[in-house]
Amino acid sequence: MYSQEDLNSAVTAGAISADAADALRAHVAAQRDAVPADAEHFRLITGFNDIFVSIGAVILLMAMAAIGDSVWSNNNGPSPVSAALVAGTAWMLAEFFTAKRRMALPSIILLLAFVGGTLMTFVGLIIATMEGSVKPNETLGVLLLGGSSLLTAGAAWLHWRRFMVPITIAAGTAAIAGTVIAVIIAGIGPKTPNLETIILGLVFVAGLVIFAFAMRWDMSDPRRETRRSDVAFWLHLLAAPMIAHPVFALLGVTQGDNIGAGAAVAVLAVYIAFGLVALAVDRRALLVSALAYVLIALTFLFREFGAVELNFALTALVIGSALLTLSALWTPIRRAVVKGLPSDMQARLPATA
Repeated sequence: MYSQEDLNSAVTAGAISADAADALRAHVAAQRDAVPADAEHFRLITGFNDIFVSIGAVILLMAMAAIGDSVWSNNNGPSPVSAALVAGTAWMLAEFFTAKRRMALPSIILLLAFVGGTLMTFVGLIIATMEGSVKPNETLGVLLLGGSSLLTAGAAWLHWRRFMVPITIAAGTAAIAGTVIAVIIAGIGPKTPNLETIILGLVFVAGLVIFAFAMRWDMSDPRRETRRSDVAFWLHLLAAPMIAHPVFALLGVTQGDNIGAGAAVAVLAVYIAFGLVALAVDRRALLVSALAYVLIALTFLFREFGAVELNFALTALVIGSALLTLSALWTPIRRAVVKGLPSDMQARLPATA
């Protein structure tokens, strides 16, 4: 399996000509009855060795965490020693498996371990420093957590500069979003009435900003031939639940059986809107992130209309059939959606045919 970036690298190295690479892309597109962009490629595994290495890396990182726990005697909060060992080990492993071997799945796992270990290192140090010396203060705690997220974002940037793993940008962006939300919460006060609703609103706005950031990466590579497309994929995957969850939570879907018929219909309408956006930008993350809420809404509607015993089966049948049909007819449906957009926007989106 070769990615678009592998083909570009081969052309740059002179292994194949640019015409040969284009001919190969055209052949693969014809075989799949879709243009390369519609396939929404991203690298996850290139062979079973990726899984083998990932298992070994996870076991080694767990060992480092256990060693750190045995050294750190304070049981209040995460062990900064354990977290630092995990982050340091992840970086060293990345020097070989990411920088030299360019293995996709191990690179993703090592990046997440590095970012998570870095965050927990700062959080553990803050808790240890505050314990017994600073009077508990919720606002200060939120600010310090935001500071930890900002430092983690800086560490993610360093990782990107060294290894350029596509998911790194999403990890750093998530850390920055967490920092901004934490600072705002600290400013308005953690005991503010309706804080949960305010947090949902902040997460929704952050999701929209991240979606716009993802589109900036996407539009810089509309043919999806470079690493920039992979970066956009992970950013879309981050933005989607941040947009979907607040919307459906405010509609009352997360309350389970308390959802009303009006809210259930609203959920379906919002999901259709998500589907149109997903078709336009050729990204399926929004559809996947909102799927659980649609299942809840349809289950309620079938139950309300008397199909109590088969409500889950009917819901699964409708959703499964709809998703498979959409997948099979993605290209022609997307072509129809994109044609309804302004011409300048069409030019910046992935090609439809």
